[in-house]
Amino acid sequence: MPTMADVARSAGVSVATVSHVLNGTRPVLPHTRQAVLDAVDALGYTPNSLARSLVTSRTRSIGLAVSAISNPYFTEILQGVEAAALEAGYSLLIADPHDDPEHELKVVQLLHERRVDGMIVAPSAEPGDLVAYLRRQSVPTVLLDRVLGPTGPEGYLLDQGPFDQVCAENSGPMAELVTHLAALGHRRIGLVAGLPGLSTTSERIAGYRQGLATAGLALDEELVVSGSSESTGAERATAALLSLPGAPTALVTANNAMTIGALRALRGRGLSVPGDIALCCFDDFAWADLFAPRLTAIAQPSREMGARAVRVLLDRLAAPDRAPGTVRLPCAFVHRASCGCPEPRPGDAEAPPPADAGRRTEPTSQSEKGTTS
Repeated sequence: MPTMADVARSAGVSVATVSHVLNGTRPVLPHTRQAVLDAVDALGYTPNSLARSLVTSRTRSIGLAVSAISNPYFTEILQGVEAAALEAGYSLLIADPHDDPEHELKVVQLLHERRVDGMIVAPSAEPGDLVAYLRRQSVPTVLLDRVLGPTGPEGYLLDQGPFDQVCAENSGPMAELVTHLAALGHRRIGLVAGLPGLSTTSERIAGYRQGLATAGLALDEELVVSGSSESTGAERATAALLSLPGAPTALVTANNAMTIGALRALRGRGLSVPGDIALCCFDDFAWADLFAPRLTAIAQPSREMGARAVRVLLDRLAAPDRAPGTVRLPCAFVHRASCGCPEPRPGDAEAPPPADAGRRTEPTSQSEKGTTS
């Protein structure tokens, strides 16, 4: 097996120069660098990552703790993380916390014990022990999708501390869904919210309230139910909304798993979308345009979120003392037909319709008022 000394002899340089080229520890003249890389290719030399880590105190590995197995939403995020890490020459160690605070702490400790250079973590709804451990151990960490810090009246009580954060916009896009439904004439708009304690849940609830206020609609707390961020919980929550004396005429679901649960509940009641009830969802997903009707949704930049988290972490490793920051990426309104509007033409698929498009008429009888007020 060829050694670094063999590469140095073949390239006509010192072993130290080969090390600088392979590890990026010092600038090397372009023609010298190319000679080293040519020798590496010709000899088939493979760097000893373990030996290199002992010298540099870096393993060129990143720990990723996201619930990608138990939560399909994170699959695209994981793909973005993996692609960006490989492009930067980093390996990826992946663990699934299953959104369980106790298990979350264990997997992060295991990743840390494997001497990863830094971590990317999507924290659970109760991240106190996790945050304390990462702070105590001074682990370079980027929090992904779910963030710390105040997010409004229902936000986190933990401050951001030393952590960088990467997430999508939540409140504004959710408000856009609500105001769109209100512009179509809906006055009772239900929300199937996520797991309490998650920043995504509190921010989307805040966006729902913001959308109602913008549309001049009063908040009815009965119309906000928790689907616990999963399908079964959303099915139960939607059934509870449908059983209210003044059931909603429109529904917003706060993630893709809960959209599936809500659709099951509607089907169980024999209700059609949008004929009997309009539906919009936060989280677009691969098969959202295969439903009949196709689902109006907020699309999150999942892959870009994962890739950006890697870049932010690498920036942190390069400059450990810089102030932490939070990156928020914009979402896209994907207008289809489940909201009750006519099916958009292909070229208009991502553009919201005019405010008065498809506007519902006011009820004309007392019985109608009972179901739409």
